[in-house]
Amino acid sequence: MTPWPDTLLHTKLFERTSGLLRLAAVCALALVFFLTGCGKKEKPLTPAQIHAITREFQAAVSHDPSQYGRVWATTRKTAANDGATDHLYVTLLPGGSGEAHSTSLTDLLQALDRVATRYKLTRDPLGNDAGNVQFLYRYDGAPSHTIHIRTQHAGTSPEVSASGARLAIIIDDMGYDRASADAVFALQYPLTLSVLPGLPHSADVDEEAKRRGYQVLLHLPMASTGNSKPEAIELRPGMSAEEVSQTVAQMLATVPDAIGANNHQGSEATADPNLMAELMPVLREYKLFFVDSRTTTATVAYDIARQMGVPAAYRNVPFLDDAADAASIRRQLAQAIRDARKQGTAIAIGHPHPVTLQVLQEILPQLGSQGVTLVFVSQLVQ
Repeated sequence: MTPWPDTLLHTKLFERTSGLLRLAAVCALALVFFLTGCGKKEKPLTPAQIHAITREFQAAVSHDPSQYGRVWATTRKTAANDGATDHLYVTLLPGGSGEAHSTSLTDLLQALDRVATRYKLTRDPLGNDAGNVQFLYRYDGAPSHTIHIRTQHAGTSPEVSASGARLAIIIDDMGYDRASADAVFALQYPLTLSVLPGLPHSADVDEEAKRRGYQVLLHLPMASTGNSKPEAIELRPGMSAEEVSQTVAQMLATVPDAIGANNHQGSEATADPNLMAELMPVLREYKLFFVDSRTTTATVAYDIARQMGVPAAYRNVPFLDDAADAASIRRQLAQAIRDARKQGTAIAIGHPHPVTLQVLQEILPQLGSQGVTLVFVSQLVQ
């Protein structure tokens, strides 16, 4: 049957109207996407913004000494979307019943989440390892903050319980190449980098470490006993105060971001009280602390540093990789962890050997479950 003319007209109008409605719907949907920014990435937070939020997180933790022990932060984020984050550490005291502990944890999470909400941060699900809680906050999908909530277990010694067991690991002999530095950065742990001066990559390793938020030490060459080949530039017994000052200034020219120094070699130099007495005022002038690598039992460097008002510390566990095989390094690192738990703090020194970094990658994720926090060495200097 042939449709009536009016029916044909109505049919065509209906089809045309439907098409226009569909087009309008598509346009409206596109407008909504445009206005809401759906699919559009937010501008990344700057390092300064991330650090400011970290300070707010830290301030949000209750100051009630019956609930919380030590609260501290490390700032590592120095470039947008580089995968590094700031870290906040909170020690939750176990006092009271299990219900009271759960309430304290809930209150803490809510306080942190209130700060996060103000800055449009989202929280990843909580990870729980032997009572220690860890999680990430993200901004537009990019990690910005790692939160560590450690429960102080009953039976912890008073010396350790005041601040938690802390371990610092210095990686010596940086500056020969970028590959070893990049391998250290890839671990994404607060390792302290000690950079030798005057090497082909001293300056750019120093610069990149600072950019990523790592602490840098000047790995200060010093005269050694025995048959060790002298460095091209080093501190030697018999130098005058002026010579020491000029030598340190020359070294710092290629490691300008150093916040402290530790000795490279130096079994002869650190045992010389006159040379150490000439060095410490120079370090004090540059506002550098000193870590005695203790390459000889005859060293007087730490004692003289303290006597002359230079903040100082010393390596108090064996070198990690005197024997550069994985089994030996594991044993040495296990010893460092035990010492940190027993004494409250420990400072270890290793080198950027592939096998050393491999063992660190294997063991460092386990520190939290062992009640030990990895920190930059400046946190252990007095």
